Amino acid sequence: MRGKSINLFLMDGEAGGRIKCTLANWTGIAYKIPRTELDRCKEREDLKQSGVYFLFGTSDTTGKGVVYIGQAGARKNGEGILNRLQEHKRNPEKDYWTEAIVFTTSNNSFGPTEISYLENRFCNLALQANRYEVKNGNDPTPGNITEEKECELEEFIDYAKVIMGTLGHKLFEPITKPVEVKTEVEEKQADNIGKLYLKRTIKTIGTVEAVGMQTAEGFVVLAGSHISPSDDDTIPEVIKEKRKKTTLDADGKLIENLLFTSPSYAAKFVIGKSANGLTSWKDADGHTLKSLESKIDE
Repeated sequence: MRGKSINLFLMDGEAGGRIKCTLANWTGIAYKIPRTELDRCKEREDLKQSGVYFLFGTSDTTGKGVVYIGQAGARKNGEGILNRLQEHKRNPEKDYWTEAIVFTTSNNSFGPTEISYLENRFCNLALQANRYEVKNGNDPTPGNITEEKECELEEFIDYAKVIMGTLGHKLFEPITKPVEVKTEVEEKQADNIGKLYLKRTIKTIGTVEAVGMQTAEGFVVLAGSHISPSDDDTIPEVIKEKRKKTTLDADGKLIENLLFTSPSYAAKFVIGKSANGLTSWKDADGHTLKSLESKIDE
């Protein structure tokens, strides 16, 4: 992966305002627009074109990020994307979103087929990553495109992924990035690379076993981990709330990966009691996370 130079223009002179994003040698343009600043975009001609947009917010019930992904074609009145966003702002069923991210082009090259394909691909990528709750009710149609056009649009998508993360939403990035596999031997070993294990016997409950791994963002407890059904007052209230809101299967196991800010928070979540993550999580050979990190520092 080569380095990329991204140009971020703070349109209002502050990080919390509108942001325009471009890359060298790329015809695309991205905007990050707070819902409260939408009316200030009326004079932006490129926001009256065709494009794809994302409405970001937070679920009131789960606290998880939510996103709606849509497309807007240029209309006779020339108010494509902007007009569509204003319609969503007036819609009481979409009052959850607080900011929009928009992708269009500098040469207004997107037609109905292109934006349908992009909307479909972006929806599927977001669902696969499972970072956000995707609010789209129906699976958008990908349309019929030539292989040449598909190659061109996939390149656009690759740039859009980078920009989306740069603008603060890791919508397309899995919580646990897959290991790059090059040989058959590595393929057999890849499933265990980086994995850490927690096993604790709790009175009246029995043995709790979980699997996790460190990432650049924190610590992830992996789906399939067994979670203690009870907790006590030795864990923070925020962990208690997360335990209440997390869905488990009939066997008390996680049905999706969960990201935590630290190994200790992850361990407390699993056990339901106070725990030191650096000593609770161990590799397949029994080495604690603390000892593994000490070796890295040597």
